[in-house]
Amino acid sequence: MAIGMGAAAATLVATGRPAAAAPVSTVAVGRAPVSGPDGPVGQLGARTAQARIQQAYATQRARAGGVWHSHIAMVNASGALETIVADDIDRVTHGYSVQKLAVAVAVMDKIDRGELRLDQKLDLTADIILGGTGIYFLHTVWGDDITVANFLTAMLLVSDNTAVRMCGRVVPALEINEILAAKGFTHTRVEPVANPNRFFLGVTTPRETHDLLWRLANKTILSARSADFLLGILRWINGYHDGVRRNMSSAERSRVATKYGADFDDLGAARHETGIMFDRSGAPTLTYAMFADSLGDLDNYGATHPAVQAHAVLGRTMFDAIDTVTNRTAKARHAVDPFRPVDGG
Repeated sequence: MAIGMGAAAATLVATGRPAAAAPVSTVAVGRAPVSGPDGPVGQLGARTAQARIQQAYATQRARAGGVWHSHIAMVNASGALETIVADDIDRVTHGYSVQKLAVAVAVMDKIDRGELRLDQKLDLTADIILGGTGIYFLHTVWGDDITVANFLTAMLLVSDNTAVRMCGRVVPALEINEILAAKGFTHTRVEPVANPNRFFLGVTTPRETHDLLWRLANKTILSARSADFLLGILRWINGYHDGVRRNMSSAERSRVATKYGADFDDLGAARHETGIMFDRSGAPTLTYAMFADSLGDLDNYGATHPAVQAHAVLGRTMFDAIDTVTNRTAKARHAVDPFRPVDGG
């Protein structure tokens, strides 16, 4: 959920009321077959998998209602990413908590440049605490010294809103926007306020969020070490499960890095989810950036919201489509340790 709703944050920046969602468009599948673990899967099989995702998207979008803006893409046998769903992908829209990923990238960029450290500590004082999603406001008493790694983990794993303010203390709003611009993003920005260390989470587009995710998975937007740190949080099974990862085993969930965002404005509710699915070797194989606004069920932030139910169906459909696909040409991979319960001691 967003960290706040000011007058400016309540209206889509430079877009006005969204138009009706554009028809789903696709990119033709190339002739090269998609490779599976036991050999190549034919072109027809690849097209069938893509067609299933396209059909599921169209069906679930219609059932959930609202206005959708989405970009879904999957690798082919050559390792190139092919667009499966391109639905109003350049719409500038409020990202809400999806934007926390862009904020985290900006913080890690500063770490990569040696101007900040993951083990650097900041004090967590009562005046910075913000409610909504997260864990820090639940403490009821404050005064801890916590590391940058601590609040980045809280921000991405449980979407902590106070952690956004902590990020602003080490990378002010204008600097975040400068970093994002330097990385080639035109629209993905936070929204500065009078206090230079605080901001609304701002706007993005499905295309730019997709690009950020793909570059993160391929470790070209940050150093390999920094990318691995963020991906490890996003893939961990204690994270968000109501949407894309709902109908999956723990092992399957660990192959999906996801970030959810939800809030509302004068158009209605917004429910977003974006992420990356990895093959069994840890190579990025599919990306999704699904933004939906103008929805009903305004105060329902749970798994029964129609758009979140749609994400769950799409998550299972997308994962099944890539479950036997291997991105053998991947230049970067990421692995997480299998989950093992620990009974204290």
